[in-house]
Amino acid sequence: MAESEELLYQIALTLIPGVGSITAKKLIAYCGSARAALGSDKLRLQKIPSIGQVTAQAISTSSVLRRAEEELAFVEQNGIRALFYLDKDYPTRLRSCDDGPLVLYVKGATDLNPAKVLSIVGTRNATPYGKQQCESLLHEVAGQGYNPLVVSGLAFGIDVCAHRAALKNGLPTVAVLGHGLDTLYPQQHASVAHEMLQHGGALLSEFTSKCKIDPANFVQRNRIVAGMADATIVVESAAKGGSLTTAGMAFEYSREVMAIPGRVGDKASEGCLQLIKSNKASLIEGATDVACTLSWDVKRKPAAVQLPIFPENLSEAEQQLLTFLSASAEAQSVDVICRSVGLSMSQASSALLNMEFSGLVKALPGKMFVRI
Repeated sequence: MAESEELLYQIALTLIPGVGSITAKKLIAYCGSARAALGSDKLRLQKIPSIGQVTAQAISTSSVLRRAEEELAFVEQNGIRALFYLDKDYPTRLRSCDDGPLVLYVKGATDLNPAKVLSIVGTRNATPYGKQQCESLLHEVAGQGYNPLVVSGLAFGIDVCAHRAALKNGLPTVAVLGHGLDTLYPQQHASVAHEMLQHGGALLSEFTSKCKIDPANFVQRNRIVAGMADATIVVESAAKGGSLTTAGMAFEYSREVMAIPGRVGDKASEGCLQLIKSNKASLIEGATDVACTLSWDVKRKPAAVQLPIFPENLSEAEQQLLTFLSASAEAQSVDVICRSVGLSMSQASSALLNMEFSGLVKALPGKMFVRI
């Protein structure tokens, strides 16, 4: 069977009213393919667990193939990838979610299965503090050498701030939309979307073209934002809002949820504080907290090595002592130092005193010395 032919039936299955992603996957599992599911009669379909008479009737009498043909043509003409949930390019993290979309439409060539993926969400009414925290976080993430895929929803406020900050810091970023890829909402962010595509990002949606833009769609898309990431970070949120819904979905998916705290009493931080207080989110202040929470290799700058002061003026005895103490992380007694270096007590004591004055060693109780 041609791949495009099976894709046609996969798309068609998503167009049947009352058949969500969970039901569609179950139909394919029992029938063997989307085409077989759509070709099954009502009686056979009713034998599948949880497929009732109404759903079986809707499937067996469906006439969605013509609409599916239109969508397949739209996908092919516009360079869009239609990813079936078992395809290798489909986000593997999202595949593990029972209610992940059966078909995901992708504009852009971004790898949706990188080693690290972060979703960043927040209020549409972002404050200067929230925007600064979002920008600072991604600047730190990039600065510490991490290169996660940044996922958000291209909405006003924190969402678009996250996309812009990712672009500014050279991080790949993907927007999950609540409508088909034949339009863009909000239109004010068209330039950001274009820049994302130009720099290797992508636009994602489970909705077909020509679908009505409905507020419920944006709630539905939030599960994709939560499901395709290792962690969902809430930057700012009121006591109620879409970002808390996304965080709740991530929590249900057993993904990490993190929140940036704000000042007590600030409306824009009530949701973050609520998540932290209820132990549904880890409190984070920067990139290192994110890296530690997700067990990334925490990248730390190597400790600065203090160079000897006027090393060219060191005597031979002082150079020997400095070499010995530099090789030991622990303090050494003067007796051990003398035996190890081969100096007399008077030679070692005189040299150590000069080195202490020069700030090269530190004298500790019990005639112990350590390299500074």
